[in-house]
Amino acid sequence: MNTELLDALNILEQEKEISKETLLDAIENSLLNACKNHFGKNDNIRVIMDRSTCDYQLFAEKVVVEEVEDKLEQISLEEAREKDGKYELGDIVRVPIESKSFGRIATQNAKNLILQKIREEERKVVYDQYFEKEKDIITGIVQRYVGRNVSINLGRADAMLTENEQVKGEVFKPTERIKLYIVEVKNTPKGPKILVSRTHPELVKRLFEAEVTEVKDGVVEIKSIAREAGSRTKIAVWSNDPDVDPVGACVGMNGSRVNTIVNELRGEKIDIINWSDNPAILIENALSPAKVISVMADPDEKTAGVIVPDYQLSLAIGKEGQNARLAARLTGYKIDIKSETQAIESGDLPENYLEMSEGVFESEYEEPYEEEYDEASYEEPGEEEEASYAEDYAEDYEGDDDISFEESYEDGSMDDSDDGYGEDEIVFEEIDEE
Repeated sequence: MNTELLDALNILEQEKEISKETLLDAIENSLLNACKNHFGKNDNIRVIMDRSTCDYQLFAEKVVVEEVEDKLEQISLEEAREKDGKYELGDIVRVPIESKSFGRIATQNAKNLILQKIREEERKVVYDQYFEKEKDIITGIVQRYVGRNVSINLGRADAMLTENEQVKGEVFKPTERIKLYIVEVKNTPKGPKILVSRTHPELVKRLFEAEVTEVKDGVVEIKSIAREAGSRTKIAVWSNDPDVDPVGACVGMNGSRVNTIVNELRGEKIDIINWSDNPAILIENALSPAKVISVMADPDEKTAGVIVPDYQLSLAIGKEGQNARLAARLTGYKIDIKSETQAIESGDLPENYLEMSEGVFESEYEEPYEEEYDEASYEEPGEEEEASYAEDYAEDYEGDDDISFEESYEDGSMDDSDDGYGEDEIVFEEIDEE
């Protein structure tokens, strides 16, 4: 048993994760290559190796002839019968070859061939390892800055975080651990080339999968993501289980789950909204935290007109248009946002819209007030009592028109229709007729 070779192969298999079978094949090929370098050819050279003990033998298969013309491929009948008297002309005789007789150059070439095979297999193992992690996140250790790029150690391989894949404003320190998204893994002659990113939207998705159990198990699905790295991210979530609140699951108790992800992204803001198959509802949610009066969506053209209160216009658009831009990416719709005043000027809302909306607020509060009285005990109030009721009403609901209108919309009193008007407008017309 060749114990030294066997021990060496076992160590390589454990440390480099290279199979012993591959290494034995490399040794066989190196022996054949050494024979070719030593004798000039190896067509009739055979290697027999015991895979369990690593013992090997080299043979030259020679043909028995009367007159030898090629010593490497032929053997005389007399010499063959000295080995075994049964040989006849034309038989094949296996003549052992001592590998120790190889010259220094042949031995060095065989050694280089084995080492090259080991390096190739090692690169292949590393490539396979990181190829499995493609489109996933990995933790890396910052090594140093190379120009504006950052060298990251991923364990068995290094990656370069290029300037284009870095979040503006982020500065890393050596030995710092950061989360990275593996965009692509390429196999090159110099080893695997791993492209990583800190700006990819999928990084946020993978972080939620790692932090939120419901997302990992598939109970909560992340339907869409829109991200401006380093500033703000919007994600739309949906639950397969009616008993599970998708937004609450992602936020966590006291915001514990989402705060962990925000800290990993160095303070990047994250808006989590409910996904809806209804494009109007989805667009309304996507424009959060701004309040919306109406949404008129065209699924065929992928366009939508949105009307918001005057005081909510800047919030809906966002700083430098960021909120509207992210909402458009999240929903896939081209969104046109108008204020109430702009909508009235353009004809999207009737000119007496604001006056009609005041009538709705009055009717909403007067009806429940009157229902409190029983018909049997109800008496018409006097002038003083009537004035008192009016003063109490004015004090209680002064300045609350906007709140009442938003609640009415959330309850579903305003629907999207072909003419752009919902039930609220119909109520207004009835009040005017009365």
